[in-house]
Amino acid sequence: MNSNLVFRALTLSLIAFFNSPVIAQNALTIASTVAPSEEQTATSRVSDEQQARDWGLHTEEWARYRQLMQGPLGLFSPNLDPLTALGIEARSDKERRRYAELQVQVEARRAEKTLAYQRAYDTAWQRLHPGMQRVTLPGHTPGNSSTTVNSTDRIAVFIKDGCAPCGLAVQQLQASDVGFDLYMVGSRANDTLIRDWAKRASINPDRVRNGSITLNHDAGRWLSLGLPGDLPAVVRQVNGQWQRQRQ
Repeated sequence: MNSNLVFRALTLSLIAFFNSPVIAQNALTIASTVAPSEEQTATSRVSDEQQARDWGLHTEEWARYRQLMQGPLGLFSPNLDPLTALGIEARSDKERRRYAELQVQVEARRAEKTLAYQRAYDTAWQRLHPGMQRVTLPGHTPGNSSTTVNSTDRIAVFIKDGCAPCGLAVQQLQASDVGFDLYMVGSRANDTLIRDWAKRASINPDRVRNGSITLNHDAGRWLSLGLPGDLPAVVRQVNGQWQRQRQ
């Protein structure tokens, strides 16, 4: 009899304990801690898959890109795009060709969009401010593009991040004391990327401040020129045509 009473009392105590507000709150806290973690993992996975698709990559390639950027490559070039990073660290000629072709396709699409927007911008400017002269961009000759360009016209230099010859070419130009406009291909409008590259290339800040050297985003210009060869490219306009210069 007494043992039955003790058992019933113990059972009622346990029921009351587990139904207490403290235990209920702890259970909710545990659930709320676990659920967001699972949601974050799922969201991160979906985000990785989407970003991989945006660059034409498989999820395994995207994972390798992220791994590479956590190593020395990411330390020296923290703003490399996935295709450039994977291309630099390609494990075979086949891989290297694949990433090069993907990058050409991506850059071509971006150049097409950029030029389409530029045309829309030009049209809007003429409609809204037909009598006002626009600010001339470095290397851009207003008016007739077939005008003969003399030897005093500026040089344009196209470079990209992670390119050792690009730095050497720019240093040689700077040493010759000529003015030039530098365009970074693949900068993705990242000002910090260009500034950091300029520091590594030992570009004189005073020359940037006085305008003898300008730092610019490529924004599709290199592809629009249609010139053969790899970067760096030192080009000058001759008789209305952009031509590569010997380095």
